[in-house]
Amino acid sequence: MKITAAVARAAAQPFSVETLELDAPRADEVLVRIAGAGVCHTDLVARDQALPVPLPIVLGHEGAGVVEAVGAEVRELAPGDHAVLSFASCGHCHDCGRHAPGYCAEFFPRNFGGARPDGSSALAATGGRVASNFFGQSSFASHALVQARNAIKVRGDAPLDLLGPLGCGVQTGAGSIMQAFACRAGSSVLVTGGGSVGLSAVLGAVVQGCATIIVLEPNAARRDMALALGATHALDPAAGELPAQVRAILPRGVDYVLDTTGRADVILASVGAVAPLATLGIVGVPASAADATLGFDVIALLGLGLTVKGITEGDVDPARFIPRLVDLFMAGRFPFERLVTRYPLAEINRAIEDQHRGLCIKPVLVP
Repeated sequence: MKITAAVARAAAQPFSVETLELDAPRADEVLVRIAGAGVCHTDLVARDQALPVPLPIVLGHEGAGVVEAVGAEVRELAPGDHAVLSFASCGHCHDCGRHAPGYCAEFFPRNFGGARPDGSSALAATGGRVASNFFGQSSFASHALVQARNAIKVRGDAPLDLLGPLGCGVQTGAGSIMQAFACRAGSSVLVTGGGSVGLSAVLGAVVQGCATIIVLEPNAARRDMALALGATHALDPAAGELPAQVRAILPRGVDYVLDTTGRADVILASVGAVAPLATLGIVGVPASAADATLGFDVIALLGLGLTVKGITEGDVDPARFIPRLVDLFMAGRFPFERLVTRYPLAEINRAIEDQHRGLCIKPVLVP
């Protein structure tokens, strides 16, 4: 079938909106008409080839939409169902079996290989192949072809065009707090970075009943948003050293730190702000080789009893966690819609520019 999609054809170049040909669903696949797809930093890292995905490619990995057709072996979904699309996983390895699909043995080829698991592409353009199945979906398009496993059925009364970001950025931030940390009620949290992942972590901390929720963010509008969403304090990095600012609020330090910046200097500074037996979680992807390696003071780690934890996709099982977030949202307890600004799919390049300039937090592309 013919679809409309935003294609990345060259590194660091604008997307082009084109008509492509999409295969019919195979036995284990689901065709989804996209209602909305969030733009995530990882899409841009892939476009710019810091993540070396094959080009040309249709990116997008925060899609949500209506199921239009299912393959003969699909039992979990039916035409007309509403679904949020998340990352791909095999479903049969050790970690998938213990509901930790973010650590699937086939995570990297299935999500960054630009093809189905058998190596074929579901997309074609005049003149040749276009890589598909980015994060198992390639949802910067009017339609996406996914495996049944990474299409999560959700309730039909939720606003479907808003739900796509739950599939990656929102579940990463909220899941880190609610599941990877499982923050105790009454505990304290420092979130470094006030983008969509960091602000989703704030929402998760509110759900968990954290008593002190501190956000470090240079953008004043995002600091204001953090406070509006439930943060108790919003710090400007220009106002002083991070440890001093945090200890002016909590002399003992914080129980949990979630870094969404991927910056080594921020991560190392946050160590000076933690309480004994704290946990430091890292979800931010480094933007440079210099940020990809950390040098911790081992004596400080021993003295603090500090746990340093890498976190992928919030350590959640999307099939369980995303419906929970939708229920919290519909109950008014998880207002992530305040992060979203809608753009037509045809204006994808403007949406990215607005995000880069800090004019929006989470762009959602509506075909």
